[in-house]
Amino acid sequence: MSLSLFEIIQRGGPVMALLLLCSAVAAGVVVERLIFFHRCSINLDNFLKGITNLLRQGRYDEAVERCDEAYGPAVRVVQTGIIKRALPRAELREVLQDAGQLQLPRLENNLALLSTIAGIAPLLGLLGTVLGMFKTFARLNASAGAAPISDLSGGIWEALLTAAAGLAVAIPCYVAYNYLTARLNAIVNDIERGGIEILQLLHEPPAGAATTHAAPKVTPMTNAAPAAAADGEKHITYWPNS
Repeated sequence: MSLSLFEIIQRGGPVMALLLLCSAVAAGVVVERLIFFHRCSINLDNFLKGITNLLRQGRYDEAVERCDEAYGPAVRVVQTGIIKRALPRAELREVLQDAGQLQLPRLENNLALLSTIAGIAPLLGLLGTVLGMFKTFARLNASAGAAPISDLSGGIWEALLTAAAGLAVAIPCYVAYNYLTARLNAIVNDIERGGIEILQLLHEPPAGAATTHAAPKVTPMTNAAPAAAADGEKHITYWPNS
């Protein structure tokens, strides 16, 4: 027997309406984050190559304008480094690190909400199951155990539908959260790489030193990639020593 969406919501009771609301909110968060992360993702190699050529020719104003034309948190960090290029190396490194940290709240926006929905959806499904079984046993008790199956089916339907709906909402939310977290980590890596490379570029030896853009010499990094902490925060920690 096939049921329409309206019939499923009706038989699932009030908990089903909450799960439907959660699914709508989660879908909105996923779409918004996908669009935002797509805008933030740039070809960092090509961008840094163009900026490097301009800076080595002393065309700082054009480099800033190139940053204005691009979009993304890594671009903003590189632009900050160019604008603050007159600072000593140690101070510039701190400025770039602060600029990177300021980009994180926008990147993490709404991810905590998606994680919350992924966590509470199974619990809401369990709540609906319990409420449905309460209704079933209440009718059995009212009829002294002789209630026809048609009187019990309502509570059983509510128990089964809410349990299934809770899992149906939670599983995609969990997958989407982990995917978006991976995209976030990739953008954070670009922020850190952009900060390191612009710092090295602005303070590299001036005369004829053999430098390659693809592999700037930096002090070995202490961490490989920023893991997603329990509270969702990332920390920019990859910076060379002065």
